[in-house]
Amino acid sequence: MTETIFDQIRAACKAVAGLSTHVRINYAKIPAYASSLPVEKAATCQLDPNCHFLGRKKDTVAFLLILDSINFGSGYFPHLRKRPGLSGYFTIASSLHDFCAANGAPAADHLAAITAEECTRIFDQDPNDTIIAELMAHFSAALNDLGRYLLDRFQGSFTGLVAAADASAARLVHLLRQMPYYNDVEWYANRQVPFFKRAQIVAADLALAFDGLRWGHFHDLDQMTIFADNLLPHVLRMDGILDYEDALLNRINAQILIAPGSAEEVEIRACAVHAVELIKDAMRAGGKFANARQLDNLLWNRGRQPQYKAVPRHRTRTVYY
Repeated sequence: MTETIFDQIRAACKAVAGLSTHVRINYAKIPAYASSLPVEKAATCQLDPNCHFLGRKKDTVAFLLILDSINFGSGYFPHLRKRPGLSGYFTIASSLHDFCAANGAPAADHLAAITAEECTRIFDQDPNDTIIAELMAHFSAALNDLGRYLLDRFQGSFTGLVAAADASAARLVHLLRQMPYYNDVEWYANRQVPFFKRAQIVAADLALAFDGLRWGHFHDLDQMTIFADNLLPHVLRMDGILDYEDALLNRINAQILIAPGSAEEVEIRACAVHAVELIKDAMRAGGKFANARQLDNLLWNRGRQPQYKAVPRHRTRTVYY
């Protein structure tokens, strides 16, 4: 059987976990943890119509590709001007939703020319905040890439890009990684470690928005890995599945940034990916079935609970999550 991009992610993350010195997986705790997870909650996932531009056919495809192209910045989010009661992600999503509701989804030529200043206005950010100005510059660069890619390869068509994946999430990842801001690959111990967090999320979001039909139909969704970011490893650490060395944990608790592409950052993400693969296998051995995408949803929502939000998680200023 031909190795898929998802197989490559799993293999690379397993290799990192075997070499990791800053982060360790508590292998002995995995069976009990797997049996404790509420599998029925893992299977339920939906998009929020207040934050996601749903039911708009081609405009929904455009909205999701645009949103996931800028679905990063967690390392900047402590400085983000958030909407009342909303996280950084939902602030960005709801701001884009409101812009699209008022103006329609931006066309590819608009994205190809969008500026950081326009992004600052769309997302209602402080133009005098230098840290957020850096994030808005990344947003505009990512959207410029998307617009040009659509114009150069797909006649400006968002649905043309999705159709080119031929109902394969793996193929969609390969298409999206042609844009630098989607090419989520790091180096560790002289090997490449792919994660493709946001590229995988595009397929997952489309599947949710279109109930697995038409632009949301992908035959290999069950093969995807978790979407490695800074929240899922945090949940796994607080739940006792991951251990961080004291020096790393002290830096995280002191809210010191972890450098993108550093050994610590790669180990945090890779050990989370591999741990969830082990959890998935342990669940299957116990007669409970959930794929990595469903477990990602369960753990991500767990991480939104107050006891998890009250404890600092690692922050990295990266364009990948």
